[in-house]
Order: sequence, then C-alpha cells, then structure tokens
Amino acid sequence: MNIKVVCGNCGKVNNIPKKESYAKANCGACKASMLNQKPIEVDKEKLLHILVNSDIPVVVDFWAPWCGPCVQMAPAFEEASKIMSLKVMFLKVNTEANQDLGALYAIRSIPTMIAFRGTNEIERISGGMSAGRLVSWAKQFV
Repeated sequence: MNIKVVCGNCGKVNNIPKKESYAKANCGACKASMLNQKPIEVDKEKLLHILVNSDIPVVVDFWAPWCGPCVQMAPAFEEASKIMSLKVMFLKVNTEANQDLGALYAIRSIPTMIAFRGTNEIERISGGMSAGRLVSWAKQFV
C-alpha cells in the first residue's frame, strides 16, 4: 500500500510505500531526504496544498515570534518533527504574518497545535509541550 506525502523541501507529492520505519526516503522530484524533516513554515496556500495532498496526519503549530512559550517550545517541536518523519508532518504558522489563518482556525491562544487528517481538524491542544509529549500526542493520530 502506498501513501501520499508532500516533500517539505520542494512541495511535490510523493507516493511512497507505507512502512513501520524508513532507512531512506528521498523525494522523487528534488531528491532531498524526507527523513529527519524540520517543521515547515507555511502560509495559507502551502498549508492547504499539504492538507489536501497528504495521507499522513499533519500537526500545525500556530505561534508568533513575540510569544515566549512559542519560542521556548520551538526546539521540542523540531525534535518531534524529526522523530515522526513520514508518520506525521509538522508545520508552523506564524499567526503574526498569517492573521487570516489564525482567524480561520479560531486560534485564541498560542502556542496552539492542531492535528489534521486531510482538511479535517482531529484535535487541538494549547500550551507549550516537551518533544516527548508532542510525540505521544501525535502518535495517537497515526
């Protein structure tokens, strides 16, 4: 069985075999590794492209550069993204630069993480979290 995964480097949609773990996974278009991915900063267009074209769950961190807890949590979010490569895709939305997305998803406090399957919101959680807690939370959607 294959799954569709969007390359975090070039945005191309890749069909890859669904596996428990991956030793190697390169994008068919740009050849960049899709393992150990850092979270991708997205705007509305990129977010919708990824949500529509991804068979794996997507976790979006709604944050702002002036938010202390958001900045503190960034390394943990990055670590969780690397651990969950090709299982869950991690994205970041700067609500200062993308106020339309903050309004669209009714973000009332930051950081807020929303898990999506396709364009459907599965669950949301607010407040800073450790990498371990983020991974545990995201694993339930795999």
